[in-house]
Amino acid sequence: MSGCLAANDWICPEYVRSRAQELADATVQHVWITGVSVLVGIAVAFPLALLVRARPAWGGPVLGLTTVLYAVPSLAMFSLLLPVFGLSAALVVTGLVLYSLTILVRNVLAGLAAVPAETREAARGMGYGPGRMLWEVELPLALPAVLAGVRMATVSTVALTTVGALVDYGGLGTLITSGLKSFFKAQVLTASVLCVLLAVTADVLLLGLQRLLTPWTRVARARSSLPIPEQRPMPRQRPVPEQPSAPERRSAPGGVGKAG
Repeated sequence: MSGCLAANDWICPEYVRSRAQELADATVQHVWITGVSVLVGIAVAFPLALLVRARPAWGGPVLGLTTVLYAVPSLAMFSLLLPVFGLSAALVVTGLVLYSLTILVRNVLAGLAAVPAETREAARGMGYGPGRMLWEVELPLALPAVLAGVRMATVSTVALTTVGALVDYGGLGTLITSGLKSFFKAQVLTASVLCVLLAVTADVLLLGLQRLLTPWTRVARARSSLPIPEQRPMPRQRPVPEQPSAPERRSAPGGVGKAG
């Protein structure tokens, strides 16, 4: 055993080299659980957002329920789902999907609500039906808000996946938990750093995807950042002096003679 492992140092390259396969397996599991949870969350959140938009009376119950689910502690959430799914990856994925709904549903609704009414009227005038207008007009314009919600949900899910270590499906969280139990410093620090790198990488990749799919937002920001030219005051015109009127012609000398 090398010096850093024997000394139980926080930073230990030998640990990374000797446990590379274990770290890779935990990272792959972490990415898989996060990706599946976010994709399923999007598939559930989108119909819920459309339901709320079509029936506004459902807005309060749906948004209230997603908020309550997000407020449930993860340990309690997994315990409530345990009788249904048992100790499996489906237990962790289902809990993470429920946590992601409060972010995704609200952002989809915000994106659809931001579509200008004039755009919808123009689409109807061109013969677009509800379904075609949703997919070809409203959804593209709602993408900035939707993708912003996906970014937030993804970063949040990367962090919450570590809690899956409670049922041995936590990806890097499993290494963190086992390292804390044995006070294995290098394992705790390395797994934690990898978890942070996963969150940052996912956010950067989704930000790049957002910019790729919504190029018009960059054009709008560029136009808004252009300096507005100063309006120079118009030079004051000097008053034109009045020209003196021409002298009145004097009448010829001598009056008109009297009729004889």
